[in-house]
Amino acid sequence: MPALLGALNRGGIADDRIRIVVALGMHRKHTDAELKRLVGEEAFERVAVVNHSALSEDCVAVGTTSLGTPIEINRLVVEADLLIATGNIEPHRLVGVSGGVKALIPGTASHRCIEANHALSGRYKAALGDPDNPIHRDLEEALAFVPIHFLFNVIANHRQELLEAYSGELIPTHRRGLEAARKRFFVPVSSQYDIILASTGGSPKDLQLYQAIKTMQNASAFTKPGGSIVLLARCEELFGNGIFQYWVETIRDRPTMLRKLKEQFVLGAHKVAQIEQIVSKHTVYLYSDMPDALTELAGFIPVRDLQQLVSSVINNEDCEVAMMPHGALTFPAPE
Repeated sequence: MPALLGALNRGGIADDRIRIVVALGMHRKHTDAELKRLVGEEAFERVAVVNHSALSEDCVAVGTTSLGTPIEINRLVVEADLLIATGNIEPHRLVGVSGGVKALIPGTASHRCIEANHALSGRYKAALGDPDNPIHRDLEEALAFVPIHFLFNVIANHRQELLEAYSGELIPTHRRGLEAARKRFFVPVSSQYDIILASTGGSPKDLQLYQAIKTMQNASAFTKPGGSIVLLARCEELFGNGIFQYWVETIRDRPTMLRKLKEQFVLGAHKVAQIEQIVSKHTVYLYSDMPDALTELAGFIPVRDLQQLVSSVINNEDCEVAMMPHGALTFPAPE
């Protein structure tokens, strides 16, 4: 961030004309302390740093994509003369790959816009690491209405250390970074195991169940049908999404939830369907800070004594076990 601010200053743009909009999408807003950690103390003291708001009243409608997604973008972003997108590049199950245009949508889009794009997952499927799919192309159509003038994307490891950086025009720059990311994060599924012990890799990947599900999805690809996944994720923020939590806690059973989702896509509640895809094939144990009751309602077996569980599930010499210490960044390579 200091490098970007310095370049803008040298170009004649003073700090008081610069805003950093944190591209939250529909995730929770940051506290001031979290904002300071995110952008760095120097940038936080120099320029305005604001949380994105997905309320329609805080966004501007600028058009509609060919697939019908209403493009509604944060007013501060739409009214800016120069837009620089930052972010990190890694495989992404919904749209194929993170980074690039995702800073714009879902990052700074309205709830209605984000939900419409996510709902396309009911009609189209994206391959991990491949942006050539209708859902990602739907995002990039928004650039015709709100162009990103410069992209600065990075590839980071499990320690959140910078490995590589890519900058320039958005789409070609993003594709260059994607080629490098594919080499970093994909692991061939050469065999499957009876039990996978999977950790998200720690904070921030394990702050909430909403995010930790991604590690379960990765682990599932390496687990035999009928096998077990032991997920280690603190989930100190519990579900991490109010709609997700409301559905799990109040709707009477999973078949009812799945039926309702089939009738109408609901952002947040869609995580229930992702869980179903995993628990229909595997037994999932969750070692976390979540209360046992909420863990069970979500569809998992709560674990309090990890050593005892490991000793009990690995109960014969023929049991094949693998560990995924950084499961959120360990993706099954496409076949």
